[in-house]
Amino acid sequence: MKGLIETIVKPLVDHPEEVRIEEKMSEQSITYQLYFHQEDVGKVIGKQGKVAKAIRTVVYAAASNQNKRIYLEIM
Repeated sequence: MKGLIETIVKPLVDHPEEVRIEEKMSEQSITYQLYFHQEDVGKVIGKQGKVAKAIRTVVYAAASNQNKRIYLEIM
């Protein structure tokens, strides 16, 4: 799943080398925290959050076959 998130986000940003994803697991969920360069905030979030929503939609759809709830936090 981390590879999928990186594949989506790295082409969007100006500093792809600073894209970092941390994974936190619990019994019922998996949380992915997405970190990137401060200048790329607008590109990852998009107007009215549309890009961020689209990224979350793809990630949630890809994880639909897992028994755990998936969360993506944009830090």
